[in-house]
Amino acid sequence: MGEEEESIEQAAAARRERLRALKAAQELLNAPEEQDKPEDADSTMEEDNPSMKFRNYLPHDKELQEGKLAPPVLPKFEDPVAVAPPPSEEKEDPFVNIAPKKPNWDLRRDVQKKLDKLERRTQKAIFKLMEEQEKANLLAEDEHVSGD
Repeated sequence: MGEEEESIEQAAAARRERLRALKAAQELLNAPEEQDKPEDADSTMEEDNPSMKFRNYLPHDKELQEGKLAPPVLPKFEDPVAVAPPPSEEKEDPFVNIAPKKPNWDLRRDVQKKLDKLERRTQKAIFKLMEEQEKANLLAEDEHVSGD
């Protein structure tokens, strides 16, 4: 258990060192950019008053309406499929291949009400038979218990 704690502590220490090294490298990368920039009053003014850009919103304030951007111009899309239609070899009559999915669809539609009624009656009959069978089992158990 002591070895596990030491390995965890070593891993944490190594990670801290890597993070410090990365932070130092990041600071070195950012430092030359800041030195190259001349600090003018304009740059401080831009930071104080950030310009607002409105793409989809038109503000009511006259000063803010100047920040409204023009809508972007989208390039015209040319559909390569529509440009070159495939050559049609032979025109077929669309009514030749029409067939119902199932040949008895109209019969099912007409008989569906009767089928539903029969299904209900069947379920009731099954339930009634189950009840009778259960009663017969109970009577048989009662006779078996009273006969002992």
